[in-house]
Amino acid sequence: MSDQRIIVVTGASSGFGRLTSVALARAGHAVVAGMRATGGRNAPAVAALDRLAHDEDLALSAVELDVQSQESADQAVDTVLGRHGRLDVVVHNAGHMVLGPAEAFTPDQLAALYDVNVLGTQRVNRAVLPHLRGQGSGLLVWVGSSSTRGGHPPFLAPYFAAKAAMDALAESYAAELIRFGIETSIVVPGAFTSGTNHFANAGGPGDADREREYHEAYGELRASLGDRLARLIPPGSDAQEVADEIVRVVGLPPGRRPFRTHIDPSRDGSEVVSVVADRIRAEFYHRVGIEDLLSPTASL
Repeated sequence: MSDQRIIVVTGASSGFGRLTSVALARAGHAVVAGMRATGGRNAPAVAALDRLAHDEDLALSAVELDVQSQESADQAVDTVLGRHGRLDVVVHNAGHMVLGPAEAFTPDQLAALYDVNVLGTQRVNRAVLPHLRGQGSGLLVWVGSSSTRGGHPPFLAPYFAAKAAMDALAESYAAELIRFGIETSIVVPGAFTSGTNHFANAGGPGDADREREYHEAYGELRASLGDRLARLIPPGSDAQEVADEIVRVVGLPPGRRPFRTHIDPSRDGSEVVSVVADRIRAEFYHRVGIEDLLSPTASL
């Protein structure tokens, strides 16, 4: 089909990544689902995607992609180009969550989380952007978090800090790539407590002694945190909504894609703050005479 796009989705073995890969393929795009350990622990996920592609006649496949390795990112992009001849869209979805008192995480743990959630996008960008710049077109979709600007609970600080850093990186990239014809859309999910493995697979602090020191004052709150978040989400809310929004954004014509879009059933206020922040950013660009670096759909 003439409007088919070649798309790489990172962190696609489960959660938003898998949902998005399948939804984009069902929308008629050629999708390569990037994930680690395709021949190991994620082999069942690869086999499931292969069966689905066969059963539904989808252009859907997997590729080995570890966002913590520049060599892996480079090889994955080369594989996609060899498989499809071009690449149009990258969905930056790979990420990891941790739960616990901020003090109880070692600096090395924070660095490791930053490595996945932030540096991972940088490695993939360095692999793919020479090709997108060369063809003069492309789209980067960044899967962010409403925690960056909305109300958010404690005990998720390392993850929230990393997602905020990724958001800032996405904003700078948007301005630095627009003259190459490469667009940016930041998709901002709220706190979906089901339909993804974020909470189920969340890591914990490395300093158990520091963690125990928080138990008396905060133990009950931590134990109930998941239920408190779940109560904010209306019945019927589904993580598939995030995948469907990414499909909508990818399918829009160039120049009409939103710079930022929110899917937040908990209504944590992120969208309200983002409207103001993005408008201020746009006004600043106008004041310094670089308004041509704004997305056509940026807040004015």
